[in-house]
Amino acid sequence: MKKKHISLIALLIVIKSLAFANTNSLIADTLVHGKVLSDTDGKPVNAHGPGVMYHQGVYYLFGEIKNGKTWLVPGQNWEDYRVPAGGISCYSSVDLKHWKYRGVALKPTVNDPGSDLDTGRVIERPKVIYNERTKKFVMWMHIDKNDYNYSRGGVAISDSPVGPYRYLGSVKPNDQMLRDMTLYKDDDGKAYLVYSSEDNNTMHVCLLSDDYLKPTKTYSRIFENQKRESPAIFKNEGKYYLITSGCTGWSPNAASYAVADKVTGPWTQQGNPCKGLNAEVTFFSQGAFVLPVIDKPGRFIFMGDVWNKTDLERSTYLWLPLHVNNGKIEIYNP
Repeated sequence: MKKKHISLIALLIVIKSLAFANTNSLIADTLVHGKVLSDTDGKPVNAHGPGVMYHQGVYYLFGEIKNGKTWLVPGQNWEDYRVPAGGISCYSSVDLKHWKYRGVALKPTVNDPGSDLDTGRVIERPKVIYNERTKKFVMWMHIDKNDYNYSRGGVAISDSPVGPYRYLGSVKPNDQMLRDMTLYKDDDGKAYLVYSSEDNNTMHVCLLSDDYLKPTKTYSRIFENQKRESPAIFKNEGKYYLITSGCTGWSPNAASYAVADKVTGPWTQQGNPCKGLNAEVTFFSQGAFVLPVIDKPGRFIFMGDVWNKTDLERSTYLWLPLHVNNGKIEIYNP
């Protein structure tokens, strides 16, 4: 019995090790930190501040298109580097390794300063979810002007995951600022906007309408006076986890995560999820999204941007396995 017991433990250790190795292999061929991620045509993937939607066996990656010369917006009290707003790109993959370019999902406008989508504006951090009731794909994003005082959430819809998406307009949820944001669809079909607000001093979690097109009056204020941004939320074993970064412009800083029993909170801060060398600067990245790996419960991918602030077009990505062990998030840079 003792030998059988030891053998069973050894077998379980091997199985667990293989599970971790298989998760790592999902992204091992996709990206090495600091290297350019290429699509199936050999061209650089241009999808920053990304979000991923899984639909009918396919992963769809959406992100900001950053092309053109970087300039520093004058008169700001932080390093407000910008490029022309290029709209939102879309890529698809069935294995998280090979990404096919599917085109511009949401096109910008040109020489129309009054438009939210003008190339002179800010179009950031797109996230897309599917609404089973309306049969529409819904995209939310941060819409702003170069000085970041506009601070609104923009929404667009499409009949197809790859677009084109039709822009419906922008809003300040409950008359509050919306800056860095993410979009979360829960198991019950309800959807929430999570975003930096109140001049980035506090985050809000706002329930969306049933069609996902409008914010409701149901919202909570979290991380009050903590100056957090770039939210990335996921759920594991009934608990909600929210990773954020500090507010240091384009320069990296220490990530922090919080845990809650409900999306709306209360949230309890747990510290830095990153472990090892350069953990204090999130391995020189800023988080944008946490992707659950389909059919692998408890396995996630932490997706971040490695910003090149003086040449934003040359920014790269950091995708790493994220593990939840005994309720604690661990992200290692191998």
